[in-house]
Amino acid sequence: MNRFFIAQPDILGNLITLKDKKHIHHIKSVLHLELKEPLVVFDKDGNEYSCLISGLDENIVLEIKEKRIPDRSKAKVVFTIACAIPKKAKFDDIIDKLTQLGVARIIPLVTERVIVKLNSEKEGARLGRWRKIAQSAAEQSQRRDIPVIDPIQKLKDILTKSRDFDLKLIPTLGGERESLKEVFSQSLPLPLPLPLNILVLIGPEGDFSDGEISLAKDAGFIPITLGDLTLRVDTAAVAIASFIRFYAYD
Repeated sequence: MNRFFIAQPDILGNLITLKDKKHIHHIKSVLHLELKEPLVVFDKDGNEYSCLISGLDENIVLEIKEKRIPDRSKAKVVFTIACAIPKKAKFDDIIDKLTQLGVARIIPLVTERVIVKLNSEKEGARLGRWRKIAQSAAEQSQRRDIPVIDPIQKLKDILTKSRDFDLKLIPTLGGERESLKEVFSQSLPLPLPLPLNILVLIGPEGDFSDGEISLAKDAGFIPITLGDLTLRVDTAAVAIASFIRFYAYD
């Protein structure tokens, strides 16, 4: 089923009118959809509309057949990943994969050992591209929402804002650490708050510095290990997101 993200759909009665030229072009000229064909629209609030195409003129008109409202009471965890920006274009893939795995918020992270340096113009361009990738991945994976992609942030700023999270984790390669299994089985408060709000920091090639780990521990982060292998930044992000998703839907 073709899915389209419309932040605020133009709804009148049981009709949605699409006026955006990109959506019109995609439906008419790329997908070659015709009258009475089904598609799904979802908005910024996670509402989902199952529709049939009822008009293909200058604008596209969709007839709403069913509206589904997200049941947020069933969410077991909501997780945010702040990930160090790796070299080359790997962060594009990180955005794509984390969106598919249900991450609610992704924060591009700058640490002491991050090599990538961007000026304000390049930061803006990257952020725009990352948000488009997240939208496309959400549509493809049939998510009802799109993860928030934050502007690039420094570690100290994230630590300052981290007090509202229920569980904070920092994978690292050395020192005293716990396994994810230990953390989830022993360190979580009972009964669990719903949803459980988790923040994970993913470090750069070469890991966090000792000073950064110390600051994170002071802010309430639990150092953890992801096993006996050294993972690349993108692999570590996907691995921990996969574990949390498995926990959330177990």
